[in-house]
Amino acid sequence: MSESDQALRGGPPALFGRHGGRGRGRSLLWHLSVIVVVLVVVYPVIWMIGTSFKPATEIVTSNRPWPLHGTLKNFSAGWDANPGVTFGHFFMNSLVISVLAVAGTLLSCSLAAYAFARLSFPGRSALFAVMVVTILLPYHVLIVPQYAIFKTFGWINTDLPVVVPKFLATEAFFIFLMVQFMRGIPKEIDDAARVDGCGPYRTFLWVLLPLTRPALITSAIFAFIWTWNDFFTQLVYFNNTDKFTVPIGLSLFVDQTGMTSYGPMMAMSILALLPVFLFFLAFQRLLVDGATSSGLKG
Repeated sequence: MSESDQALRGGPPALFGRHGGRGRGRSLLWHLSVIVVVLVVVYPVIWMIGTSFKPATEIVTSNRPWPLHGTLKNFSAGWDANPGVTFGHFFMNSLVISVLAVAGTLLSCSLAAYAFARLSFPGRSALFAVMVVTILLPYHVLIVPQYAIFKTFGWINTDLPVVVPKFLATEAFFIFLMVQFMRGIPKEIDDAARVDGCGPYRTFLWVLLPLTRPALITSAIFAFIWTWNDFFTQLVYFNNTDKFTVPIGLSLFVDQTGMTSYGPMMAMSILALLPVFLFFLAFQRLLVDGATSSGLKG
């Protein structure tokens, strides 16, 4: 029986069957490859979780990612590892700095982006080009002059060197992100607001800012995660233990002789991941919407 007869009788043609088998084989191979990649990426997290429940002797002798004799002592030992300062104090320091950094980033970068995207002033294109070029500058090039300036102000070992720059629109990436988003909003909206008697500030606050909600949420998520995980900047400016944040607190589990308390360190690492994970989980859908509808799409 020919393939056309099979098609007329309702049976699948032989050629379609061969192509269907190839498609299923490719799909199966693709899914297996994705599973392998996910396991490779997730394995360090699984090992960290398992190690946080292992006793010290088992960490050294066992290569299994899961504990044979689980214990919760690593969490209590890590929480009270530093005399006089619990790990909860480090959490509070990180939380305060991260929240202030998010607030400063959204406020200053949205104002700068509005100026670049909607206002006309001399040198706007040149200033925007300079701002974009600063994204390419390594942060380590700027840390020395910044440290000298902040030391002159007497800001060392305070939150000001980490927080104040966020209120001065120093995050060029977020400015560029918001500019690209605002340029996609029709300018007729500004004209309508001007006819209704709104000036530049009221137009920004009541008209344009609500429309840039996806870009603001995307910037807030990235600003929080980057500030929470920042180690180098906070290590440079914080000298006293009571000012340390979570990343610096984790480094205290490695002493000067090179000995590491792996169990308590892994336990506190899990707790350090929880705020970032919960923050990302809560705003995951908004992050995807903001990334797809803003300048990240090119």
